[in-house]
Amino acid sequence: MAGGKLSPRQKMINLMYLVFIAMMALNMSKEVLSAFGLMNERISDSNQSATVRNAAFMQGLADKVAEQPAKYQPLKQQADAIDKLSSDFNAYLESVKADLLKSVDNPSEYEKMDRTDFLDEKWFSGDKVTKDGEAFLAQIKTYREGVIEVLGEDNKDIQADLKKKFATDNVKTSDGITKGWLNYHFEGFPMVASLTKLTQMQADVKTAESEVLSSMLAGKLKIEASLTNFDAIVVPDKTAFFSGEEFTGTIILGKKDQTLRADKVIINGKELSPDAMQAGKTILKFPAGGVGEREIVGEFQFKEGDSIIKIPVKSSYAVVPKPNSATISADKMNVVYRGVANPMTISFAGVPDNNVNASAPGLSKGSGTGKYVMNPGSGNEVTISVTGSLPDGTKVSDRSTFRIKDIPKPSGTIAGQADNVSLPKSNVEIATVAAKLFDFDFDLNINVTSFKIKVPGQPTVTVNGNRMNDQAKSALRKASRGDAVQIFEIKSQIQGNSSIKLLPASPVFIEISN
Repeated sequence: MAGGKLSPRQKMINLMYLVFIAMMALNMSKEVLSAFGLMNERISDSNQSATVRNAAFMQGLADKVAEQPAKYQPLKQQADAIDKLSSDFNAYLESVKADLLKSVDNPSEYEKMDRTDFLDEKWFSGDKVTKDGEAFLAQIKTYREGVIEVLGEDNKDIQADLKKKFATDNVKTSDGITKGWLNYHFEGFPMVASLTKLTQMQADVKTAESEVLSSMLAGKLKIEASLTNFDAIVVPDKTAFFSGEEFTGTIILGKKDQTLRADKVIINGKELSPDAMQAGKTILKFPAGGVGEREIVGEFQFKEGDSIIKIPVKSSYAVVPKPNSATISADKMNVVYRGVANPMTISFAGVPDNNVNASAPGLSKGSGTGKYVMNPGSGNEVTISVTGSLPDGTKVSDRSTFRIKDIPKPSGTIAGQADNVSLPKSNVEIATVAAKLFDFDFDLNINVTSFKIKVPGQPTVTVNGNRMNDQAKSALRKASRGDAVQIFEIKSQIQGNSSIKLLPASPVFIEISN
């Protein structure tokens, strides 16, 4: 513009025009730098307000934990984790800004913050990102992934927003050129622009923390209010109804809360021990009292803020409901065995044990509530009659019939083995012959009184007792390897009860092994 065959005057005019344009451009650049600086200040002021707001939330949550730790402690742990991630990342960004501002004399003179060399040299080396630049990207990832991990399956919308705001993926420019995230946002930018971007990242951290904390508390309150936390509870008008009466009562909704625990519970004038107040329930345990209608009165006390909330308790119960049948059961099986002390439990529903009378041949009272012993005699059946006395003097009765069985046939054994046995002759000579009741519900001690032994080629030997006599041993010595020795007609009796005749035990076959 100032060259060619122009006159000196025209050259001067053109030169002045260029200077004018440069001055305008310089002035516009300063205005842009100042605008970035003012934006940075406003964002910083907003960040301070967000810090105060988030701190107030954390303090309020701490107060809730002090009131109801079981309910709010898990939420507080999540909030603490979010707060630490946010505080650590915010502090890191503040340290980056502090290093950036060290290169200027006056941090408030934004018009002089047009240099780009500080971050360009710190974070970039040619086309590559330096270790400091990689560290900056790692801090962003740590914050982003850390918050998402704490949230778990909750707050998917907030997680998506976090991934978007704190994404560090490559960026495609309007010209279709792919650039690294750090290069796209910071390389070649004036210092004040980078400073404002860092402050905006801090604002995003504050906002994200606020949104997460608010959403977590809102979610907790939503769960608390959800109808899935309520049970339908049937409340009868009384705790016992007699046959022929109509059932009357109401159905109410009761809220389930496993974290709720009363601070104090008073029932019938007595304060319950701390062990009785468990998560979501209070355990009652006290003497039922005498026959009749009994009342339960008291109150629950909960601390809420500076106040004590009292919830009254009033209910009743019947100590003795009207019985309609007796309960008679054999503790071992549905039959009773002759020659055995059969334990039985006999009771009448709603009638105290001292007002129940049971009778039958061979039946006697045992030790313990409702405990009896049946020793049946002859016959195939025994009938037990039960009578109960109600408080008003009315008599109720019932009966049940049981089959009587003999003790089953025992199995013969030698050296503790039954059926077909393989033993050396020397072992058979010294072994004990026994009779056992396998798969029988009673443990009986049975003594073998006599048995017979047959060795091939030798006469049968009768033995009194449960061990081989000299005659039996002599016959055994003549047995050869592979011979089948038979022990049969094994007679036995119950120890301490010789009056019961047991069937002969099943025989034992022994193969001589040497």
